[in-house]
Amino acid sequence: MRTTVLHGINDLRVEDVPRPRPGVGEAVIRITLTTICGTDLRIVAGEYPVSSGLVIGHKPVGVIDELGPGVTGYNIGDRVLVDAITPCGQCRACLSGQLSQCGHGDGYEALGGWRFRNTINGAQAEYLLVPHAQANLAKIPDELTDEQVVLLSDIASTGFSGAESARIKLGDAVVIFAQGPIGLCATAGAKLLGAALIIAVDGDQNRLQMARKLGANVTLDYRELDVVAEVKKLTGGGADAAIEALGTQETFTSALRSLRPGGTLSSLGVYSGKVQIP
Repeated sequence: MRTTVLHGINDLRVEDVPRPRPGVGEAVIRITLTTICGTDLRIVAGEYPVSSGLVIGHKPVGVIDELGPGVTGYNIGDRVLVDAITPCGQCRACLSGQLSQCGHGDGYEALGGWRFRNTINGAQAEYLLVPHAQANLAKIPDELTDEQVVLLSDIASTGFSGAESARIKLGDAVVIFAQGPIGLCATAGAKLLGAALIIAVDGDQNRLQMARKLGANVTLDYRELDVVAEVKKLTGGGADAAIEALGTQETFTSALRSLRPGGTLSSLGVYSGKVQIP
């Protein structure tokens, strides 16, 4: 099968590799749609080190081509969304509802459940081997297209869970730094959770306009004003929750300083280097 393989920093090649076959608890998906993630770009640039020689990509949509023993409730030909993070669903962390802390006992516990393009081949391929398939597949309703669901495997779910992790309550004031795809989904998530004041921060007017459509009450262009001071002014001393959706020291620091005492910072960005708490 044809794949996109990363061999080193900025060394990305289209290659033929053996088509995978499923073992116990696994499935093979024929990929119909996938995306390029900001994390992929950082991996290719060498900012986020991973093993070389693996297929890149971790946002798959496809059709079940083969099922291994032990996978129930699914059939060959089912259209499915595949979890970008592949927790086993059976370890202590998973059974406690902490799927991001899944430990497979394979020496990569510190990485949580993220395996595609980290420890196994990823989704930019004709076929994808899905581990722990019972916990990592979701059927796609017939009335929805691949394009309508592709963001749910990672981008939308990350944004929504970031809003949940911010512990937003009815009536809260929330500030969200960066309105890329994940930040926009965090904005929508904050609205769904009942935030009364949602402040979206970015430097791109198109993204700020979209943020308003998805629920932001106020949009701030960080290039034009002191965002931290403006947030404190708008909230009477600081936001109840701040969501950081970019992954830089500057946005992390601004998010932290925008909070009221006792507020919650939810950090979603993938940081290339160290993040320090000022």
